[in-house]
Amino acid sequence: MKKNERVLCIHRDRLPSSWVQPKSIVPLGLTTFIETCTQSGFDFINREEAEQDASLKQVIPYILLQNQHSDQTAIYNRQGNEKRLHDLWSLGIGGHINPIDQKNGASFKDILISGMERELNEELIKRPSCDTAKFVGVISEDITDVGSVHLGAVFQIITRTPESYLPGPELSQFQWAGNKEVSQLNLELWSKLALALVSL
Repeated sequence: MKKNERVLCIHRDRLPSSWVQPKSIVPLGLTTFIETCTQSGFDFINREEAEQDASLKQVIPYILLQNQHSDQTAIYNRQGNEKRLHDLWSLGIGGHINPIDQKNGASFKDILISGMERELNEELIKRPSCDTAKFVGVISEDITDVGSVHLGAVFQIITRTPESYLPGPELSQFQWAGNKEVSQLNLELWSKLALALVSL
């Protein structure tokens, strides 16, 4: 965790109840998500405080990479800064939204998209510019310590050229896996929820 890092948060009680159930999988359009979060109000809070405060939800862009037939999904082994997720497999590339993501505008949409693009650029050394991320909905859970203080804004990238993606060092053991192989992995809970969301 970076010292004095500030992260984008929304108060849980201002969000729709369907988004913050013990286990939430909510298909949603980007416009509705943006409008709801804007009306709820958001702020940048010290991350150390936010991690201990379940009344706050830290918004996390969470991006799944899949091939055009959705029978291959990018996976990697968790080895990053979040020690509570170590050795679990993940399907989602993403991370916290920081004040730096305000540089392209102060609206929630500008901040969200900027944060999502920054995370992709940080985690992937190379990716096709023609592959765009589509927002598909929200995931949340109160089952794990990590999940209870985060809200997943799930995006999906469908690619015709999986081989064009080159991972950075944070994406340990990055590879493309078939649906059967993915189902047998020890996945983090968010990956299970996100997979269910894009399968709806």
